[in-house]
Amino acid sequence: MLEIWHNPRCSKSRETLAIIKEAGAEVRVRLYTNDVPSMTELEKVLQALEVDPAALVRIGEPVAKDLKLKFRELSRSDWLKVLVANPILIERPIVIRDDGRAIVGRPPENVYDLL
Repeated sequence: MLEIWHNPRCSKSRETLAIIKEAGAEVRVRLYTNDVPSMTELEKVLQALEVDPAALVRIGEPVAKDLKLKFRELSRSDWLKVLVANPILIERPIVIRDDGRAIVGRPPENVYDLL
């Protein structure tokens, strides 16, 4: 079973979801901007991806510019708080397998590693 943190407005997210469906994999679609991941969930995903929170921040989003995130150095905990408070900043799509492995679907073909 896979879970995709999906934004239907994002072409990469749509492409990744299409690859999953074409492969016939069972998938749970999570509209993460509505069903916001908790700090604990984000921490698990960061560990699976082996990245720091700043690596998941969509720095080009208007809210990132408003918060001046490009120029700020935040603690891990503070980055997680920013992402939970502003889920649109979370890089997308993120696909998580039930065994805990995860990828960022950029490019969408990354999802083949989980199929």
